[in-house]
Amino acid sequence: MSAMNRASLRAAAPWLLLGALWLAVVGGGMHRLWRYASDPGAEAAAPAHWPPESRIARAPGRATLVMFAHPHCPCTRASVGELAWLVAHFGPQIDPHVLVLRAPSTPPGWEEGDIGRLAADVPGVHVEVDAGGVEAARFGAKTSGHVLLYDAGGRLLFSGGITGARGHAGDNLGRARVASLLATGTADRADSPVFGCALEDSRP
Repeated sequence: MSAMNRASLRAAAPWLLLGALWLAVVGGGMHRLWRYASDPGAEAAAPAHWPPESRIARAPGRATLVMFAHPHCPCTRASVGELAWLVAHFGPQIDPHVLVLRAPSTPPGWEEGDIGRLAADVPGVHVEVDAGGVEAARFGAKTSGHVLLYDAGGRLLFSGGITGARGHAGDNLGRARVASLLATGTADRADSPVFGCALEDSRP
């Protein structure tokens, strides 16, 4: 190797090292973002039958769909969008409710935010405040965006999420399973991962 080539390599070495470090940082950041987006919330065990002590009013002769939502979880915007899709396609068959958490020891109005307003804009959706997370605990919901579907007789049909990842709208298995249950009465599974903020976290 000539002296000129060696000198050129020495001059380029810092830039090559800087480029390698930049690629490593970008790659690591993208990997962390992907893992965050695809990391589901804590598993929950919903009651197999509608709890009689629940204060959520059910409409006679219709399936009841309940979504539990953290008022400040950005991921839940996508869940509300998927709920709007289900209501648009199966509105007459379901009585939809969105329970917005009011966490304990939070200031007045803490539960107000985009999530409740978005849900209220969906025709037919009942938006209610879950003071202290009582109903979420009653139904075993731990993650914002958790959806439960009970039939007209109070039997649990589905428990899970209706997005494919955190904050990602569009076709996904959870929404497809709820749609299949409403359309045909059957689905390949009765659950799906929930992607969202922890309901118990007052500062997601």
